[in-house]
Amino acid sequence: MTIIIESENLDKKSKLRSYFEKSKRDIAMAFYPDNEQTLARIAYNILNTKKISISPSNINLIVNKCGGDRKNLINELEKIEFYSKSVKKITQENIAKLTNLSENHNIAELIDNCLAKNKSKTIYILNENNYTNEDCILILRTFLSKSKKILKLSNEYKFNKDINLTISSAKPPIFWKDKEIIKKQLMNWSPSNIKELIYKLNNIELNLKKNINNSLNLVSDFLLEQASLRTNN
Repeated sequence: MTIIIESENLDKKSKLRSYFEKSKRDIAMAFYPDNEQTLARIAYNILNTKKISISPSNINLIVNKCGGDRKNLINELEKIEFYSKSVKKITQENIAKLTNLSENHNIAELIDNCLAKNKSKTIYILNENNYTNEDCILILRTFLSKSKKILKLSNEYKFNKDINLTISSAKPPIFWKDKEIIKKQLMNWSPSNIKELIYKLNNIELNLKKNINNSLNLVSDFLLEQASLRTNN
């Protein structure tokens, strides 16, 4: 069993620290909040692996937008990765537009709640944010990326009939904060349903490119439709 305790540094007189130091059965592992240096190092390693060239000053800009949250950093880097596929060079202006966490809920949260069939939260995020027509392609590509991951997990779940095993054995590992919402997604989407969703996502992206001025309406309607649609296994 894993227990997560949030606390300040435990001094030598701490009973909790003393217990784990003396216990032969239990162990404790300390985790510390990320700082700008650790987040910048994570960002550099991910961008280097993806072969995306961004200057140190722009990496610092991305890190500063994430409020010290590693998950936010990963989400922002995913948006930059998607964007890099359509442009040769990513400028500071591009990054400033893409990394809008200070004003908006991140796009990944919007998609996660849509896939989890949380219609009220999906509506709330749409209403509380100022998404632009340019954001719509990123929303769809994030939706497509997450849908493909859910399809892979859904096939595993269909095979082993054990949702906890599916989550725990996922490759790459699922971050512990995301496990509950991914469970909800797996309970709501069968492999055939998610395949149909992926097909629809590809079609709606084609429609967006033909009708860019109506992108927000098309994407909002699509998200609400998917959040409301019954697709239980």
